[in-house]
Amino acid sequence: MSISDNFSETGVPYYRGQDIHDFFIENANPICIPKSIFDLGTMQRSHLKKHDVLMSIVGTIGEISIVTTDANATCSCKLAILRPKKNVSAEVIALYLQSKYGQNQIRKFIRGAVQMGFILEDINQIFVPAFSENFQSKIESLVKSAHAKLEESKSLYVQAENLLLCELGMSGENLSEFSKPCGGANVSIKRFSDVFQSGRLDSEYYQKKYDLIEEKISHLETLKISEIGKLNDKNFSPEENAEYKYIELADIGTQGEISSCTLAKGSELPTRARRIVHKGDVLVSSIEGSLQSCAIVPSEFDGALCSTGFYVIEPKTMNAETLLILLKSENIQLLLKKGCSGTILTNISKEEFLKIRIPVLSTEIQSKIASLVRSSFSCRAESRQLLQNAKTLVEQEIEKQGTCK
Repeated sequence: MSISDNFSETGVPYYRGQDIHDFFIENANPICIPKSIFDLGTMQRSHLKKHDVLMSIVGTIGEISIVTTDANATCSCKLAILRPKKNVSAEVIALYLQSKYGQNQIRKFIRGAVQMGFILEDINQIFVPAFSENFQSKIESLVKSAHAKLEESKSLYVQAENLLLCELGMSGENLSEFSKPCGGANVSIKRFSDVFQSGRLDSEYYQKKYDLIEEKISHLETLKISEIGKLNDKNFSPEENAEYKYIELADIGTQGEISSCTLAKGSELPTRARRIVHKGDVLVSSIEGSLQSCAIVPSEFDGALCSTGFYVIEPKTMNAETLLILLKSENIQLLLKKGCSGTILTNISKEEFLKIRIPVLSTEIQSKIASLVRSSFSCRAESRQLLQNAKTLVEQEIEKQGTCK
């Protein structure tokens, strides 16, 4: 049985190459495996420990993350686990590998033709400078400050979510209960006229959990998504020799941020890179397994391209921050899931997406939510800058030393 047969939404985090998009691995949104699988003897070698450094060795080779907690977690064989020895700073090792000097060495040992990869045995061929204890302590302090700012960012985002739930009268409610069968049997009886009107014959569309959510929302003032903003679904044809920032699903963080992007010429972009985005747009994944991948486009991505797997909304009657929190809320996520259909690639169609009803919040509440989300994004930006400063110091220290050993 393959490990993928045991993937679930809850359990022990199982990190894969696609999860390496942030310096702190816990900021990823990984798939999980059951604790019983994690405890198997065959999994022992991949159990993660605090201060482990993870490096992607297949696909996007050379991406680096660090483990910051002792919580149970494991990873794919497509990630190398580097466990620094005593008196060697994991933070410094991780930043060094992220630096231009570390990346140059990693690229030197990439092998393969069709499927490129980095062989674990070549790890021993990478030279790392010997840094003084004082310098390592300085770097560790910067990384610690960056982590604190990230935690503050998460706290502010949670406050925005809680404010929304409180305003909707759902504070403290466990919406996951709506996913369970009602009355002992998950049966829903519908009139033919209702089915004909909806245009959906699949039984999944009529599950009682969706009726319960819609009943909750029906007591609130709502607007269709089509009434909240303008949907940008026009295809854009990139110029072959022009360079573009390209955003795909893997670039979306867990709190509505765009954590990374691909820089490529138009001729090198995939055919799905056909949506142009602007500052303040809200991106929403249309793929069922990635509906939580929603983000606000910041100024640095104005004019970038995104995958056609996103719906791009220009908010009109609601600020972008409130719309983001609403779309990522559990109740609206269930409605998005309800609208999904298909066989091979299940997604929510444009028609189903635009007719979803979103609760309307007062201007005052919207302003409070926007303030919290913007502060959250600001703290996250400060965290990234502190890490960038730390990496720059590592590079400068190498240049000052002039040698590695």
